[in-house]
Amino acid sequence: MRVLIVTAVPAERDAVVRGIAVTAPEVAELPVPGGVIHRLSPVPPTGRPLTVDVLAAGVGPAAAAAGTAAALTAAAVARTPYDLAVSAGIGGGFTTTPPTTAAPTSPAPTTPRPGSVVVADAIVAADLGAETPDGFAAVTDLGFGTVEHLPPAPLVAAVAEATDAVRGTVLTVSTVTGSAERAAELLRRHPHAVAEAMEGFGVAEAAAAQAVPALEVRTVSNAVGPRDRAAWRIREAMEALTSAFATIAPLLGTWTFDPEGTRQ
Repeated sequence: MRVLIVTAVPAERDAVVRGIAVTAPEVAELPVPGGVIHRLSPVPPTGRPLTVDVLAAGVGPAAAAAGTAAALTAAAVARTPYDLAVSAGIGGGFTTTPPTTAAPTSPAPTTPRPGSVVVADAIVAADLGAETPDGFAAVTDLGFGTVEHLPPAPLVAAVAEATDAVRGTVLTVSTVTGSAERAAELLRRHPHAVAEAMEGFGVAEAAAAQAVPALEVRTVSNAVGPRDRAAWRIREAMEALTSAFATIAPLLGTWTFDPEGTRQ
């Protein structure tokens, strides 16, 4: 099992590495186009080989896509392809969820608190599209592209259960939300959104191009909305990220994937 974990900044990468290093103290640093991979080989409960590479690719969906694509391609050329790509880091959590029109079997997700873990059951590009006289139109409404990637549902469920995470849609934005009005608009269009960040869709898009399943794991540092720096809990979110990946890494070692990304 070979896993690529992509973060935006080195601080997030280091938080992930600290968590995985609980069962894999040796870290090798390997250059790839545009960055450096931190490689760990934790010993999973099954004893099967597991390699986890962690890369800080940069901020935003474009940097995330470019860094992920470069790492995936380098691995494929070396005949050591990845089985899973993970977008990881901290992000904003939606503090309110409007009433949903979904069926009772699909309730609105729980509101995540600062320091809590979020696992995406859908990775959505929230601002990829066009403004029209009738409001925002997603690029898919314009007749091309895609705005959503779905991680493997069994893996999402397993990771969420192991980390006591909130499951829901994680939005990828190019501009971080800074007002209550913008937060409300995003929730109106994406009623199952639990968090927003800036890299998940880029990682998932690059992974999809090479038929690699993608996952997104975030820890909440602040509420989506007005930018109140005094309320940010970045240290707590980083500590939660470390704790989450200390749990997730052994779990990943028990998984293999078929071409559809389901567990075998």
